[in-house]
Amino acid sequence: MPNEREIAIKVLLFTLTNFHPKAQNLSYVKNSTKKIMNKNGQAAAFYDLEGTLLSTNLVHTLAFYAKRQQGLWQTAKKSVETVAKLPFFGAADLYSRNVFNEVFFKSYSGFSEDRLRYFSDELFEEVLKPAIFPGTPDLIASGKKIGQRQVVLTGALDFTIERLMDHLGIDDFVANRLEFVNGYATGRVLPPVMASATKAKWIREYAERESINLSESYAYSDSISDLPMLSIVGHPVAICPDFRLKQTALQHDWAILDLK
Repeated sequence: MPNEREIAIKVLLFTLTNFHPKAQNLSYVKNSTKKIMNKNGQAAAFYDLEGTLLSTNLVHTLAFYAKRQQGLWQTAKKSVETVAKLPFFGAADLYSRNVFNEVFFKSYSGFSEDRLRYFSDELFEEVLKPAIFPGTPDLIASGKKIGQRQVVLTGALDFTIERLMDHLGIDDFVANRLEFVNGYATGRVLPPVMASATKAKWIREYAERESINLSESYAYSDSISDLPMLSIVGHPVAICPDFRLKQTALQHDWAILDLK
């Protein structure tokens, strides 16, 4: 009996083979040597990361680094501060993803750049890699098989996910970047801050630069905050969606997948 992951991937392949404007039969999906190209360019798959391809969120990464400060006092202090801020982070995220980003990344103020980068490999092995949804590798492999460019847009910090992007076989990614002064984080994120409408703007610019056909492209997310990003492609897909995104997907007859 097929498990949930196998069912999810079969649903994706069914969608591609039956509803994609260029797909007429299964040989189209099985063709791993040709890219989806036409006069308007190649198709791409644009992914949110946290909650979409893996189960962790930005707080897990912050907590990981809080426990790896220099000295027991700093470690205990940062860990307690992180736990104390959790309700505030949740409220800020419900209000606005942009507000959440501004508030959340201030928690990195004073962190050593060297230590952040040094522990990034350990972060990948201990936190991020185990959190990859079972269906994620198959979803990405399916996209690659039909020639889609695989692109991730995330509010995570760039140095925290480089290993993860290589592991998943992602072609391109864009992430948030912390500002560092004299080797220490200021708590400020350098623009553009990856959230909501900014993601949609980045996709449009990327598509124009790379000759990507957005009408043939897919976008995947779990959150209503990514509605602008989902709305600019021809094939939006909700993955493990929150309540508001699920309702929106049902109203617009968008595909809904569960990769868990």
